[in-house]
Amino acid sequence: MTRRLAVVAQKVGVSEATVSRVLNGKPGVSDATREAVLTALDVLGYERPTRLRGERARLVGLVLPELQNPIFPAFAEVVGGALAQHGLTALLCTSSAGGVSEASYVDLLLQQQASGAIFAGGLYTEADAPHDHYRLLLQRKLPTVLTNAAIDGLGFPQVSCDDAVAVEQAFGHLVALGHQRIGLLLGPGDHVPSQRKLAAFRAASAQAGRPAEQTEGLVEHAMFSLESGQASTLRLLDHGATGIICASDPLALGAIRASRRRGLRVPQDVSVIGYDDSSLMTCTDPALTTIRQPIEAMARAAVDLLVHQLEGERVRTAELMFEPELVVRSSTAPFRENPV
Repeated sequence: MTRRLAVVAQKVGVSEATVSRVLNGKPGVSDATREAVLTALDVLGYERPTRLRGERARLVGLVLPELQNPIFPAFAEVVGGALAQHGLTALLCTSSAGGVSEASYVDLLLQQQASGAIFAGGLYTEADAPHDHYRLLLQRKLPTVLTNAAIDGLGFPQVSCDDAVAVEQAFGHLVALGHQRIGLLLGPGDHVPSQRKLAAFRAASAQAGRPAEQTEGLVEHAMFSLESGQASTLRLLDHGATGIICASDPLALGAIRASRRRGLRVPQDVSVIGYDDSSLMTCTDPALTTIRQPIEAMARAAVDLLVHQLEGERVRTAELMFEPELVVRSSTAPFRENPV
């Protein structure tokens, strides 16, 4: 008990006596200090006193699939700042293969009496993944917001970037540069945003007068990593792709590496377009042409939807769709009939 008091006091920057007064319900502590002490208990993983367990913690779980893709830390930074403006603290939960699962994080958030949860790119985007933990959140009525396209029927408010518009912008850019053999590098086949991108790609190809048989071999699915992007791009190059649209910036970097391994130059021989406009894409060689997600606007919208729920307001579960933006840099160029 003494150690707990000392750790919490150091975390908050108050005396151990103040922490003790909060835990024992004694007067003489401001509301702000009381909330800070309780939040520190939650963050540090200590159990609240029995009489305080019924109160919601001022914690919001921010559940991310990974941190290697720079787009997720960027999203977390905006969400954390926006939550702080409402007196809430983001509890970062990063799931990964072999690590703590999303379902385990949901159990933790419910045990800690968290105020709510914001998910980005979670298992709700994968049709074949387990989804029971989301239904548990609904049953427990924990305010929750999902970011990016989800499977049907979950019933949570959603904030998404328009995948169809993203592909239309990228496809139109490559067509304008004279590319005929345009490849598409997506995430896994059950990934809902990738499914939307694929549908838009097929529609854009048909509108450009290119029937399905002309796009055979020009669609590849990969894991969202540079290495997987590299391996899948080799197959696109085997089918004559001269322009490649990728479903993430790391996939695009893999496509550039694969092209170079084949002795091809980017963009002189192969044009590559990413997706996200994550940090440092201006510093790659070449600087990456990409589709920018409006991460700041999406993150703030997700926090607003969560706060409305916390305040007892009803929010629409219809998907809130944001428009992406094509950012043209140096990884795309006009098609050359006979690359040297």
